[in-house]
Amino acid sequence: MTRRVLPYRIPSEDVVVAEPWRLVIEDGEVTLPDAIPDWDYQMDLHVRRTVRIDLDRARQQSGLPAHAALMLSAVWTATGSNLSGPAQRIGLTETGSRTVDFDFQLLGADLGGLLRLDTALLLAERRRDARPSSPRRAGSVLWSNRETVRLQGDAPQFPMAVIDFARTSFPIDAAWHLHISGGLESATMGSLLLLVNEQNTVTATAFQNAARPRPVDRIVLSAVYADAARIMAEHALSHEDFTEDADFPEESLGATLLSLFDQLFAGQSINDIRLRRRQSPALFASDLQAAVKIFEVSS
Repeated sequence: MTRRVLPYRIPSEDVVVAEPWRLVIEDGEVTLPDAIPDWDYQMDLHVRRTVRIDLDRARQQSGLPAHAALMLSAVWTATGSNLSGPAQRIGLTETGSRTVDFDFQLLGADLGGLLRLDTALLLAERRRDARPSSPRRAGSVLWSNRETVRLQGDAPQFPMAVIDFARTSFPIDAAWHLHISGGLESATMGSLLLLVNEQNTVTATAFQNAARPRPVDRIVLSAVYADAARIMAEHALSHEDFTEDADFPEESLGATLLSLFDQLFAGQSINDIRLRRRQSPALFASDLQAAVKIFEVSS
């Protein structure tokens, strides 16, 4: 493991013992996995972690006074939404050993892509009388740890909202609408929004039950995902600069659409797919229907 070289003394790794993150589920707790296959943007994540710190050794080995104020912090970052924030901060002013329990919930609407959970032991207050070799700035990192989890699943990996279509310009009897804005270089999270009509109770209920769908919910979700894939594919093909050789930024709309084409049309060139759509739209629609495996729901 590579260790950062900092311009000040830090304690040895064993002064902090961090247990693995745990995911709180309906039936209890499980160790946070590397990936959550059934995650979607409707699913909040409740996580916990226990950390034990030898505060005396942490201060002594860092060249800090015996009562220097420290802090243990947990910060989250989501690559899909390009959002991050402090999850929990706990001040440490006592001596001896301390056990800290992190316990917080992250909103699914703020997440996506790769979720990073960073835990760090920090100097809490600036020390003007610090030795040249010891940390002095507030926020100086004495120890850190990062764990990651891939958020993925059958649900569309972009934000969604349930609204009343009667208050919009959309047809009031429509069940859903996929809104796409921005160019192919734009961030996916800011370019895609799935709107579900709350007046269509069958569809709205299906998304409410997305984490544990009933058979009827699976059928509805399959139809929505198939339609979303069609709209996204047609949007991509309408851009002449959408090609296999295009170099789109990571987490951009273009990169997301290229990934979608890799899944749906493996081994086929984008140019051939574009020509087929122009020459035979009905055949293209059937090809896409087969690719998304519409209504192939598992129990």
